[in-house]
Amino acid sequence: MELLKQRIIKDGRIKPGNIVKVDSFLNHQMDVVLLGEIGEEFARRFADQPVTKILTIEASGIGIATIAALHFGNVPVVFAKKAKSKNLDGALYLSQVESFTHGTVSEIQVSKKFITRDDCVLILDDFLARGRALLGLIDIVKQSGASLAGCGIVIEKGFQEGGQTLRDMGVRLESLAIIDRADENGFVFRN
Repeated sequence: MELLKQRIIKDGRIKPGNIVKVDSFLNHQMDVVLLGEIGEEFARRFADQPVTKILTIEASGIGIATIAALHFGNVPVVFAKKAKSKNLDGALYLSQVESFTHGTVSEIQVSKKFITRDDCVLILDDFLARGRALLGLIDIVKQSGASLAGCGIVIEKGFQEGGQTLRDMGVRLESLAIIDRADENGFVFRN
């Protein structure tokens, strides 16, 4: 998605450890016009799937998933919670997720009443690095018995193993921008 790549070049920053910072437009401050374009692109790429729910993980994926849901006919968005909450009641799907950025392991949770075997679930998230968050979300979809439409990622770090791991598993993965290199010389994108 050329618009996204140009925005990454213009406003993205690279921090030590190959951390790609896009907090000025994607995952802290959000450019909702850009998110609308992103949502429209995901809807175009997954138009062949009968998506009934969009699943993401808190917190950065929520804005992306919410705006994208409007382009899928206003389907519900469900987000996996990373922390135990008194608001979550009843039966839960649980999965372990290791965060590359934060260096932590979380037990993500989704109420079983929100994803069932009758659903076709599309997973959306902002970044894909090592793939741990997506693997946890895919595990939740499998636990539910729902079908997986695929995974949509705004920015994939192509120089890390997550994308290849998921593709090798046969997961349909649509990344809007794949960065093959991010260093002091800038960004290099996969065509």
